[in-house]
Amino acid sequence: MLDPIIAFFQRVFAAIGRGIGMVVAWLLWPFLAAHGWYRDRSWIIKGPILAVLVLLILFYGQFLYRTQVWYAFDPAFAQAYKFEERTVPAGAALPDQANRCQDSAVVMMSAALTDQNVNQNAWVSSTLLYKLGLFGLDWDNTPFMDNKASFQRGVNQVVRRTAIQLADNLGRVRGTSGINNDLQDARGNIQFDEGTWYFGTDPFGFKTPTPSYYRAAVESWNRFNTSLANCEAVFDTRSDNLLQLLDGMASDLGNTSDILRRRSEEFNAGWFDTRADDRFWFAYGQLYAQYAILQATRADFGDVIRERNLTAIWTELERQLQASLRIQPAIISNGREDGWIMPTHLATMGFYILRVRSNMVEIRAILDR
Repeated sequence: MLDPIIAFFQRVFAAIGRGIGMVVAWLLWPFLAAHGWYRDRSWIIKGPILAVLVLLILFYGQFLYRTQVWYAFDPAFAQAYKFEERTVPAGAALPDQANRCQDSAVVMMSAALTDQNVNQNAWVSSTLLYKLGLFGLDWDNTPFMDNKASFQRGVNQVVRRTAIQLADNLGRVRGTSGINNDLQDARGNIQFDEGTWYFGTDPFGFKTPTPSYYRAAVESWNRFNTSLANCEAVFDTRSDNLLQLLDGMASDLGNTSDILRRRSEEFNAGWFDTRADDRFWFAYGQLYAQYAILQATRADFGDVIRERNLTAIWTELERQLQASLRIQPAIISNGREDGWIMPTHLATMGFYILRVRSNMVEIRAILDR
């Protein structure tokens, strides 16, 4: 009775095996043909070809390393700075220390996040092989090699927004002082295009690459903090400045939430959505950077937070950020919200973003009373 059934499955598996063999043979045929051609050539021809192949292997090996190895990645890295031990807000005179003022934790975190992006790691978006893409196809349109680049751009988006607030509001007494030169330089440098390599065509010629501008921004922020610690600069910790800082962050999260929502609704391809991973990791980078900046903000605006009774809700805001940063799936899936095989990581991330934004809006409302 079982013999026909067994024979049927044997034929099925044999057919599958032949099919796989034909696919493998079709994929390997160009390489085998090239190997046969290469074997019959002289070393005058073999040498240059071998050198090019070795260079390609080295370049792509370096590219693989740069895109897959994440240095200093730690959502809780700001806790090592022990901001909770600060007793006075940024710019205030330090007790028992003559001519010394408290430097800014927000400026420190802006420099630290940028340092992670361009010094401790390679800035992926402006590397040559990333710009060339996969056989001309943008890496962002593939499921490969783009997660770190998207994460870095998400971090940089938050730092750019913070740099504007630092130069326009926080680093000056509004209406009575000019913009601090170091903060203005940092703002200009961090706004530079994210994908510039050493050479470009628009305009044609040699260029200064993106990481050089971002490193210059780090140096400018460090100079400002040195001046602030020497009581030679100002940091205005008024409640309306805190409100504007939070307002910018909430606005960015609202935009990102809408991007995630539209992608989740319009592309339910599960594990096969090639853009889901960069959407997810861009949002993750934003939350990663905002968590660090908000811990620093709590230290810089300590007096305002205590006076307006914001301690409890601020703690809840940080707790929601911590929860969102625990989502680190190995493969990003953009499935249906009622699906049971392929999860919907974009909708999950969007949910956490809205919770964080809700806390920010509530704090903003209290500050605006």
